[in-house]
Amino acid sequence: MATMQAIAEPAQDPAYVVAMTQFNAVADRLGLDDGIRALLASPKRELTTHFPVKMDNGAIRVFTGYRIQHNVARGPAKGGIRYSPQVSLGEVRALAMWMTWKCAVVNIPYGGAKGGVACDPKELSLGELERLTRRYATEISLVIGPQSDIPAPDMNTNAKIMAWIMDTYSMGVGYSVPGVVTGKPVELGGSQGREEATGRGVAIVAREAMKRMGKTLEGATVVIQGFGNVGSNAGRILNEMGAKIIAVSDSSGGVYHPEGLHLPEMDTIRAAGGRYADYHREDRIISNADLLELPCDILIPAALENQITAQNAPNIRARLIVEGANGPTTPEADAILKERGITVVPDILANAGGVTVSYFEWVQGLEHYFWALDEVNGKLERIMTRAFDEVYALSRREGVTMRDAALMLGVKRVVDALMLRGIFP
Repeated sequence: MATMQAIAEPAQDPAYVVAMTQFNAVADRLGLDDGIRALLASPKRELTTHFPVKMDNGAIRVFTGYRIQHNVARGPAKGGIRYSPQVSLGEVRALAMWMTWKCAVVNIPYGGAKGGVACDPKELSLGELERLTRRYATEISLVIGPQSDIPAPDMNTNAKIMAWIMDTYSMGVGYSVPGVVTGKPVELGGSQGREEATGRGVAIVAREAMKRMGKTLEGATVVIQGFGNVGSNAGRILNEMGAKIIAVSDSSGGVYHPEGLHLPEMDTIRAAGGRYADYHREDRIISNADLLELPCDILIPAALENQITAQNAPNIRARLIVEGANGPTTPEADAILKERGITVVPDILANAGGVTVSYFEWVQGLEHYFWALDEVNGKLERIMTRAFDEVYALSRREGVTMRDAALMLGVKRVVDALMLRGIFP
């Protein structure tokens, strides 16, 4: 039931509009010729599938899923799978493009891909979620594989879902293929440190950015929009580095305390499936919109795309923004933040810790030799710090924002790979 979809006019999804605006600006700056520009603006391959799932009550529901490979010049396609009602072709195209640049910025040998299913996993039972995952995995098995396209967890997916995908793919080929996904349980060939890797990477680059600003994390105030896997791990690690987390949120709203929150309490609420909007201290409840405008040293948007816009950018009171989410800041907001002297560490650098440790997991699986946690974290530290240094140096040398510098570095590395490989035939 899967069909290969021909490239159509780009969907006017807000995330895709942002991704293309960013790409066109850096293509102009790099002076890319029309052919290379057109090649990089277009996904290499798109798969759209409409597939049936039997629900617990015996009814059949049809879901829509996607797997998009943006570019594979630098290596196999790599990118997460998300489950969300907002999943669309345009959103997945944007996320796949950002993955291409992200892998190139941290200089790991992957291209970019992304996948997703339009669904609300909160409305599905565990059995329905497994059946949906296994059917979707069967549909995209046409294009994924350990040497071609390696999915990973993303929004509303986790190690359990990766295990189902690995098992489904393995059943299709007749033997176990742990390398078809990353972000698996450690017991099935996953890597130590993978679950916290994206948040750890956010914390590392936040620390490095504060150093360049002549500041320390000791006592620094941090606001985190989206206290899920990425946000909670970034918050915990920053707290261990000396920072004070003063506000966190989920989709229902947030909790704010200027003297600092008790993070274990926030984790307990999250783990129990509670909502911050129902926090027992009503005087500490805050909306997501107001949370973004709190006075703080570091703001970490770790929720959805397009959260910082032209409307609220003039009211942002953080001195440093570190993007834990993909595409949380619009180009119009970027211009306002630049004018106001607010530093933004962009998503394709800041949240690249996840794909970096996914690469480690893939390498360990190929070697059938697994590393200790301190080795994983040490290697992640070196790669994230090196990437930050390269982006920061380029931004200073060219007089551009860190986002522009990261895009210039990532796009240039992909173009170099294309030129070295040539155009087949």
